[in-house]
Amino acid sequence: MDDRDLFERITRAVRPALAQGRVASYIPALAAVDPRRFGLAIADTDSRTVPRGTGDWQVPFSIQSLSKVFTLALVLAADGERLWSRVGKEPSGAAFNSLAQLEREQGIPRNPFVNAGALVVTDRLLTLTGDDRGTLRDFLRAESGNPRIDFDAEVAWSESRHGHRNAALAHLLADHGRLDNPVPDVLDHYFWQCSLAMNCRDLALAAGFLARHGLRADSTRLLTSSEAKRVNAVMLIGGTYDAAGEFAHRVGLPAKSGVGGGIIAVIPGRCTLCTWGPALDAHGNSIAGITALDTLTTVTGWSIF
Repeated sequence: MDDRDLFERITRAVRPALAQGRVASYIPALAAVDPRRFGLAIADTDSRTVPRGTGDWQVPFSIQSLSKVFTLALVLAADGERLWSRVGKEPSGAAFNSLAQLEREQGIPRNPFVNAGALVVTDRLLTLTGDDRGTLRDFLRAESGNPRIDFDAEVAWSESRHGHRNAALAHLLADHGRLDNPVPDVLDHYFWQCSLAMNCRDLALAAGFLARHGLRADSTRLLTSSEAKRVNAVMLIGGTYDAAGEFAHRVGLPAKSGVGGGIIAVIPGRCTLCTWGPALDAHGNSIAGITALDTLTTVTGWSIF
């Protein structure tokens, strides 16, 4: 099947899903986004191959928790396996911002993709680099080949003004001795990294190292093959929060979602995918994005299973 036929089938499947779900209104800057937008991009492992896509695949959106994939990779690249003494590798089985689960488990987050886990990763990257915002932005610019990628100050401000639950998580982590840096610094960096604006094309390219077993776009090594495998494994079991089992059942790929409506998915050795559909289900995952990826893997047979 050529790209045109594939994209047409995906578009037909997604169209009814665009009328479902709601945008993330608890972050005011995201509440105004048109819920009927949709885009999808595919980037092959050969970084010389031009990505292709459909719909709004070149329209920037707020990446939100998609940033967690890249901050995790940067910490592993700089600090190796030591991170795993601070954060687990298990499915959450709870909401991505659960305080109760973190309290029950003595301040050890279930995985790096729930909000508490991402705060621990942000704290570690801040310690390692002194400037995790600039480090992350520069990495994404290099891997995507887009030097214009930048933060959205309105989104960062909106999150900082309304991020009370994330602040509560950070203070609980600090109370258990899980953070090295002051809570306000960790929160500031976390909100800014979530505010980055990117499109499906750029995100599919930027995540390519996970499909290339740890190799960056310039063929230098970011992660070992084992580290890349582990990031993909944690994405599979926790990248779509407490709906990870349903997502694996439907789509069959490692993936990470964000409340901005984006989903990154990885087919090791073949390509990376990024979808965007702002309207979310009750778990915080894009309804259109899941539908698109379900259709793509069903039609093509691409899956890790």
